[in-house]
Amino acid sequence: MSSERSFVAGDGTVIGYRQLGAGPGLVLLHGAMQSAASFTDLGAALADRFTVLIPDRRGRGLSGPFRPDHCMATEVDDLGRLLAETGARDVFALSAGAVVALHTALVNPAIARLALYEPPLEFGAVQPRYWGAPYEAALAKGDLPAAFVAVLMGTGDDEVMTKLPASLLRSFFAMMMRLRPNASVGTGPPLATLIPTVHYDIELIAETAGDLARFCRLSTTTLLLGGDRSQAYLTAALDALVEVLPNATRVELKGAGHIAADNEGDPARVAAELRRFFA
Repeated sequence: MSSERSFVAGDGTVIGYRQLGAGPGLVLLHGAMQSAASFTDLGAALADRFTVLIPDRRGRGLSGPFRPDHCMATEVDDLGRLLAETGARDVFALSAGAVVALHTALVNPAIARLALYEPPLEFGAVQPRYWGAPYEAALAKGDLPAAFVAVLMGTGDDEVMTKLPASLLRSFFAMMMRLRPNASVGTGPPLATLIPTVHYDIELIAETAGDLARFCRLSTTTLLLGGDRSQAYLTAALDALVEVLPNATRVELKGAGHIAADNEGDPARVAAELRRFFA
């Protein structure tokens, strides 16, 4: 059974997290269009071995809102304070959360071991924000279904849905959100709450774009996870990181996609890899 806890961030914002299990502390940090609830199944699969800590990043669930000056330093401070609060030294993070965890490990020695699932890093010709402009345009017009479709097309796996016309998908999600304004994925926050938060993750990717050589000084033992159904820019980031990080190993999950760790993915399979790595 999980309990809900919280701490106060450096700027006074309350950051909430869920805690379950017993053993060494292991933080699970979610990505864009997710919340702590997205890792319910992954956390349960690890709780017999670890004290699992699943924070809601800002703007979601148990945590307070974004502030106007939100940036990577804010996210790094939030994760660092959670580590200090709980004594945890191991971190698993997905997507935008993996970008946060990677940059936290650069400056915070509290992270002893790091597992990253497909961080959308921007470097050289690799452009993970190629879908950001249509997303931001739709968001500015208040067209949440169109904004959601932009996210889906830009981050989704190679599958039937991402090959459908964007106009058809927009009509479908517009109808769904009209009929069910509080529609959510599982037990997490409503889609209408999550869709605008993607803006801040796009900003984080832009802020941290640049040469990956800066990570060559990161000696933290690192596991790089990804699926063979994910988009090419995600695979490219893992290819580059495994060459740059001095203590990294890479595992590719056959038949898996970008949100394999999510309740809607294959969390048991990801949990098996994490148990081996963090054992």
